[in-house]
Amino acid sequence: MTTTEVDVLILGGGSAGLCASVWLARTGISYRILERRPGMLVNGQADGVQVRTVEIFESFGISEELLKEAYHVLEDTFWSDDDNEGSGIKGIRRTHCTPDTEAGLSHLPHVILNQARINALLTDEMTRASGATNIEYGCDVRDVVVDSSLADDPEAHCITVTAVKNGVEQVYKAKYALGSDGAHSQVRKALGFKMVGDSSDEAIIKSKSGNLLIIPREGDSLARMYINLSSSAVAAKDATLAQLHEKAQQIFQPYNMEFAGTAWWSAYVIGQRLNVSLQDGYNIGWKLAAVLRKQATPDLLKTYVLERQKTAADLIDFDRYWSKLFSTTDKDGRGGITPELFVKAGRYTAGLVTRYDDSMITAAATGQTSLATKLTVGMRFPSAQVVRVGDAKTMWLTKALPADSRWHLLVFGGGIQDGDATKRLHNLASDLEGLIRTFTPPESDPDSIFNIILILSSKRASVELDTVPETFTPTTGKWKLKIFVDDEDYNNSHGHAYEAYGIEPSQGALVVIRPDQYIAQISPLNGVQDVYSFFSRFLKEYDT
Repeated sequence: MTTTEVDVLILGGGSAGLCASVWLARTGISYRILERRPGMLVNGQADGVQVRTVEIFESFGISEELLKEAYHVLEDTFWSDDDNEGSGIKGIRRTHCTPDTEAGLSHLPHVILNQARINALLTDEMTRASGATNIEYGCDVRDVVVDSSLADDPEAHCITVTAVKNGVEQVYKAKYALGSDGAHSQVRKALGFKMVGDSSDEAIIKSKSGNLLIIPREGDSLARMYINLSSSAVAAKDATLAQLHEKAQQIFQPYNMEFAGTAWWSAYVIGQRLNVSLQDGYNIGWKLAAVLRKQATPDLLKTYVLERQKTAADLIDFDRYWSKLFSTTDKDGRGGITPELFVKAGRYTAGLVTRYDDSMITAAATGQTSLATKLTVGMRFPSAQVVRVGDAKTMWLTKALPADSRWHLLVFGGGIQDGDATKRLHNLASDLEGLIRTFTPPESDPDSIFNIILILSSKRASVELDTVPETFTPTTGKWKLKIFVDDEDYNNSHGHAYEAYGIEPSQGALVVIRPDQYIAQISPLNGVQDVYSFFSRFLKEYDT
């Protein structure tokens, strides 16, 4: 019997575990994934990738491959029965078209890509960052034991996991363990937790013969169909492929459908599970890294339950509502879903309505939210187009906020054409230097904890870099450029970032963004003391 020690043990190699492991790999934390499957996922059980999930891939620097391979969902169309009174011909007709994603909601699209490929992209990035795969396939977890007497010791490997691989028992010890092995969790069973829940049915789109939703797949040659057969979950699970084909033919009458091949079918419940579970991993990964690198107190980990438990409850409520809506029929036997309701739910299905309550890392009450009226503390930071001062490159602002475990301090400094504005910026820079020294280990790079970005409202041509404090011209970073302007680019395109965020240039704002791109606090430019008070609740301080 062999014993392996790591900082973090991830029990389950699904989307949640893989996303968390990317954070750990990128921050140098030792980890191991134990996965029951014999190898990488081949055929996933989901393929819809929310806008928010695409934004997460962008923060990891792996969105280009995702966008290249995936099918982009740009429009939703609705079809309904067409009685064609007087013509004697009955069939279906298109009744409504709507953009899939609300205009201005995100700079990235909703896409479709097989879950297996999504997991592969995360695995590739994890391997690149850590130099090793660190996944044990064919590993069946048998027991999980937590030594409560050592649980308060951050250096103790207080968790012992026993697993079997190829008939050989292996033991793993870890400081922390993540249970991410799905609904039929062996971890949950080992710890004595019961799974309490039920299932509900759903129907898709509107027709007297039934309801059906078509989603084009990547490669332009496949499509996924959701077909409502009956109100019985048991009957749906017992359905045969022939019954599915027959039902689809009925719904499409008078058109004829020829099925070249059906790769996979199953009884399925509408949900956002792939996306929500991946975002669970995105939430916990950076927090574990901060604690294990001794940058933050272990209390930081308690915010995971506070934030994601509410998100899970919201998902369940939405799933019940949406399922009931789709399975509801009107007096003519058509589905209860309407284009208006579909659009109304769009922000939720895009993954952009999550709002975290105030906690040690989210502070709406202690800031001045009136300085940025279109930003909401506790919600993800939306992107806007800006122009980089040093080289005139047009960028989306969130591209300057990579998922590298740092906190992002966005300084909306207004214009710096006059002496008072320049003095205000220099005073702010002096205060920020003190903040950096307080929370950055003396031997570390000055940019290792905070990523400070300056966004000016000035015309780019009027900005003289020698008038900008050195705080905003750091010596690290891919291009060593961290100064942007809210100005028109050479293609006559303007992002109007200040307007998009509801920030008055004459006042400016200091916006604190968490490593996972959620807004933590909004303060005035002379409010660095408030920012210090915020970070002092969980970050380690150093003598200055």
